[in-house]
Amino acid sequence: MTPPPSGRRTDDVTIRPLSSPEELAQGVAIQRLTWGNEFTEVVPATILQICQKVGGVAAGAFDANGRMLGFVFGLTGVHHGRLAHWSHMLAVEPDARGLGLGKRLKLYQRDVLLQSGVVEVRWTFDPLVAQNANLNINALGTEMERYVPDMYGGNTGSDLHSGLGTDRLVALWPIADAQVGRVLEGHAPPLAPALADAPVANASAAVRDTLPDEPAVRIEIPADIQVAKAQSLETARAWRATTRRAFLWYLERGYRVVGFTYGGAGGRCFYVLARSPA
Repeated sequence: MTPPPSGRRTDDVTIRPLSSPEELAQGVAIQRLTWGNEFTEVVPATILQICQKVGGVAAGAFDANGRMLGFVFGLTGVHHGRLAHWSHMLAVEPDARGLGLGKRLKLYQRDVLLQSGVVEVRWTFDPLVAQNANLNINALGTEMERYVPDMYGGNTGSDLHSGLGTDRLVALWPIADAQVGRVLEGHAPPLAPALADAPVANASAAVRDTLPDEPAVRIEIPADIQVAKAQSLETARAWRATTRRAFLWYLERGYRVVGFTYGGAGGRCFYVLARSPA
């Protein structure tokens, strides 16, 4: 068996609600570790504690020594007259990434919410972050509801967001849906060849170029936007501009995201969009 990337064991990791002052403090600390000490949107320990009294989720993945390796936080409310959950944060410590803890935390969250009668979960993620797109679409089976430019404003104080704003895709996870269950069991059907080889909508960096009017298209993103940004902020901003234009154009015309091809750290990554039937 191949050892975990970090050398850590995964069989001694426990996922549980944050309860003690020490655990709640770790929930705050992992936010700062992930988004930076200047991040202005840190959720305080009091909210992590109180949200759980009204159906929210604030949980951590802890190793055998009680150290938090991962964290998930969300709020439960009412959307269009039915219970719904907004999963606001998911974080994994840098040296624990690659162990599958992100998916495990989301599955824990799903189990808790299903017991409460919640069947819809939403959250946002940066469409330029390939690893998150791969987790959300391929591992969890989420749908993409809409694209929101600068959803959280232009400056949150986080280095992860600086220079690129906070464009987000809104993911919908129908956690009781049979198709989601098949994805979670590893039975998602492969992309049809016509979809996997669809034309690339943002093949050129020029935002004035005409977007292809085809039954299916692909939108390319970098394998690692933070690496791309470190190498050239101008190039990273071009990725933002061309992907924003493509997503808004296609989603407004009835296309939907039907897949994501993930090439890993050194490969190419594409969202696959198809025109919905009239």
